[in-house]
Amino acid sequence: MTTLDLVVPVYNEEADLGPSVRRLDEHLRAQFPYSYRITIADNASTDGTARIAAELAAQYECVRVVRLEEKGRGRALAHTWSTSDAAVLAYMDVDLSTDLSALLPLVAPLITGHSDLAIGSRLAPQARVVRGPKREFISRCYNLILRRALAVQFTDAQCGFKAIRADVAQGLLPLVRDTGWFFDTELLVLAQNAGLRIHEVPVDWTDDPDSRVDILSTAMADLKGIARIAKGLLTGAIPLQRVREQLGRNPPERKSLLHQLVRFGAVGVFSTLAYLLIFWLARGFVGAQAANVIALLLTAIANTAANRRLTFGIRGTADALRHQAQGLVVFGLALLFTSSSLALLHNPSRVVEIVAVVVANLLATVMRFVLFRSWVFRQARTGAGAKRLGGGSNTA
Repeated sequence: MTTLDLVVPVYNEEADLGPSVRRLDEHLRAQFPYSYRITIADNASTDGTARIAAELAAQYECVRVVRLEEKGRGRALAHTWSTSDAAVLAYMDVDLSTDLSALLPLVAPLITGHSDLAIGSRLAPQARVVRGPKREFISRCYNLILRRALAVQFTDAQCGFKAIRADVAQGLLPLVRDTGWFFDTELLVLAQNAGLRIHEVPVDWTDDPDSRVDILSTAMADLKGIARIAKGLLTGAIPLQRVREQLGRNPPERKSLLHQLVRFGAVGVFSTLAYLLIFWLARGFVGAQAANVIALLLTAIANTAANRRLTFGIRGTADALRHQAQGLVVFGLALLFTSSSLALLHNPSRVVEIVAVVVANLLATVMRFVLFRSWVFRQARTGAGAKRLGGGSNTA
């Protein structure tokens, strides 16, 4: 069985294809201690790329050619990875902008089973990158948007240097809808939300001045993709639980109700104290209703995160965005409850206001626990229960 299948997607690359593949094979033969294959994925080229690819395949036993009649880097990767028999699947750009010395560090954690995916990062502190200020600015802005909109933990979504274990690809690829440049980002976001381990390698990277990427159209497509993924994660429309079950990434066993109540109570005490402090401080600048909104919003976000980990035992970033969104819905109900209690008071003193919101907040806390247990974190609990009933990990 081949250990590594390294895909090189190409579209009208007759000038670079030959020298790049020869250089790549030379490096692998000298520096890579595992079996390998180089797959040229021809994205419907119209120049001499197909002829050169065929000549390389005839010359090198380790080279295979896959011809696609439609363009799209994502389409090429999904097809070649899905049809490969290798244990680890990777790709890199034909210009070899990434220094090849990073290839073994990229795939080694996947070969050993330590990680599920691996990416090269041009934004890691140890990376050495040569490129113009315009592309540097665009790259940093794009990854900043990803961190804010999708709460990603990886640093560089679009570096053309990635690898994935074959069994992980089998579970994730059917869920990836994009066939173009957003393919990488979508794959990584789904992997993170499925609880998979993503390994990052700082790379030495030199910009290709002959890059033909249409920055404006690519940026618009990426923004649409981000919105689509965010919607799918928030609504639970993306069936990531199936991937978790297939790969054995289910959440830990559910704690007893008493254990959850004790943890939830402790988090609630600290949340209530924080709420009172914020309410008291804000009340000096705004009205009671506005102070209530500010205090509840800030403590609700922290409360959801704390209960997610401490009360319900869910770690990592999988479904974190959806949990926070559902937590804000619970916050909205709590806000309605506490705001109604304030609205019933007529010209109360500051002490009466505080007493009223404390009582209302305690009742809202009970409501939050019920909704957290029965709705927000129910899917994670159900997944763990299904695993217990099945007597082991499930396979798709």
